[in-house]
Amino acid sequence: MSLLSLYRNVCLATLLLGLSGWGRSVQAAPDSSSIDSLKQQISQLVQDRQYDEAAKAYVQLGALYQKQYGYNKHTLDAYTNGLNYYHQLGDSSGYYNLHITIGDYYSEDAFMHPYARQYLNRAMQYFKRVNNMPKLLESRLGLANLEQRKEPIAKNLITELRDIEQLSARHRQPYFQAYAQNLLANTYNRNKQPDSAQYFASKSLVLSRLVNVSWLIALNYFYLGLVEQFRNRSTEAIRNYQQSYQLAKAEGNIGLLRELSRHTADSYSRMGDYKNAYASSLKTLDFTNELNSWEQTKSIRLKELDAQIKTLAVEKQLAEEQSQHQHVLNSMLVAGLIISILGVIALFYLRRQQKLITHQQAVIAQQQIRQLETKSLQAMIEGQESERSRIARDLHDGLGIQLSRIKLFVEAHQELLPLSVKEPLNQFLDEACKETRLISNDLRPYALSMFGLLPALEDLVQKLNLVNQTRLTIEHYGEVPDLSDEASVMIYRVVQELLNNALKHAQADTITVQIMTNDEAVLISVDDDGRGGDFDTLPSKGNGIANIHSRIDYLGGHVEWHSEPGKGTSVMISLPMKKLVLNPQPFLV
Repeated sequence: MSLLSLYRNVCLATLLLGLSGWGRSVQAAPDSSSIDSLKQQISQLVQDRQYDEAAKAYVQLGALYQKQYGYNKHTLDAYTNGLNYYHQLGDSSGYYNLHITIGDYYSEDAFMHPYARQYLNRAMQYFKRVNNMPKLLESRLGLANLEQRKEPIAKNLITELRDIEQLSARHRQPYFQAYAQNLLANTYNRNKQPDSAQYFASKSLVLSRLVNVSWLIALNYFYLGLVEQFRNRSTEAIRNYQQSYQLAKAEGNIGLLRELSRHTADSYSRMGDYKNAYASSLKTLDFTNELNSWEQTKSIRLKELDAQIKTLAVEKQLAEEQSQHQHVLNSMLVAGLIISILGVIALFYLRRQQKLITHQQAVIAQQQIRQLETKSLQAMIEGQESERSRIARDLHDGLGIQLSRIKLFVEAHQELLPLSVKEPLNQFLDEACKETRLISNDLRPYALSMFGLLPALEDLVQKLNLVNQTRLTIEHYGEVPDLSDEASVMIYRVVQELLNNALKHAQADTITVQIMTNDEAVLISVDDDGRGGDFDTLPSKGNGIANIHSRIDYLGGHVEWHSEPGKGTSVMISLPMKKLVLNPQPFLV
């Protein structure tokens, strides 16, 4: 037989055996009295409502059944009861930990592998969400164990196992690290890569000795023996097989003992030691008979389980037939219930109508409150603007005229005044007249009433540039329609307040005003490159900011402040166009 044929047979053997069956020893059945005692203990725990302890006891009971019967119905019933109690308690950790146990349990049966994968996937998702790394590694290893049994092997299986190995090392989980390395050794064996298989089997052997896991040590020795057998080094292969054999015998692992005996016989045959080869072949036959007997009993138990399921189906059918006899009585009860339900529905409908009426009344009251607030805000703003206009007229028609008369009087009699008095006096009068005009224009912009919003804002920016070191610019995009007097004044006041605030507090080099219009809205932005600040609480501080918000709210618009320390301030205003042009009432300027 060629080395390639030999290695192909070795890989096939490892595929048929699988890790899960090897990891569980076929131990002597526990004493029936221990099972009965545990069942009595569970009954007492349930009676005392100690459901947490009952769930744990059910898991122990399932393990005892598994040792006694192998793959059986009683184990699954015990695990299912444990799941129910963990679910009632809300113990998610115990609930999903038992998912891993059931997934490993189902992995022993090829027909149940899809269910095993479902349980392990649910456990993996939960433990990943709660960041429980040991349990996450355990569930991922369970899924990897299922994947390596497929034919052909998934291309990403080695990558997944290497990732699990590295995570196990990083989180100091030597058992899971040794387990992942063992799966890698088996995978490389199946992929006909003996060097890599030997490397990971050796590493797994060191760790499995450290954590003292006998079945894992035995399996690693077996893999190392397979590698040596492939290299035609029969003496080293037999040495590894014998070490694995002693551990497997102590564990009672019949499947591994059979494969060890078969490969030992093959190695002795290659060496020409036919006496020992024959003895090993007899052991292989004994272990095969014992394993077949165990497999046969498993088949019998599965048939018994199927019969029980059919019995339950018959009982269900009888129960359905009995329920039909109750149909007449139920019909009478239903008639009475229908009458009661109709009465309840009528009461519910009346109650719902009453709630609807109450809700409509509340909505109407809220609308009336909003209308009153709007009227109050309009009256306040109109009062402010009217008072501004009155003060502007008083300054222009009263104080302004008086200052002009004084200046004319001084100019008419300037020859009577000494030079040291005449020049300062003319300067003071000029400054007073100029200040009066500025205050009057600030209170009642002449350009706004004569030319409209955009020329008035351009005039405002031009005048502020004359008296400030900060450079102000204004830009506009789109055609500004004819706005109502009310909207024009309010927008002008808002921009004026923003510019004054920026000049006073921002310490900026440049302030830019941008006005953009379309058919639906007017967008205004005032940006500066000043020191910025925290504007989260600004709307509740100062009359200026409050006036800005009240005017924007009245126009149905929205204002946003954006500022960071050292990066300047940006104020964005959005106003609906229909609120600005559809206002037939005149507004005082």
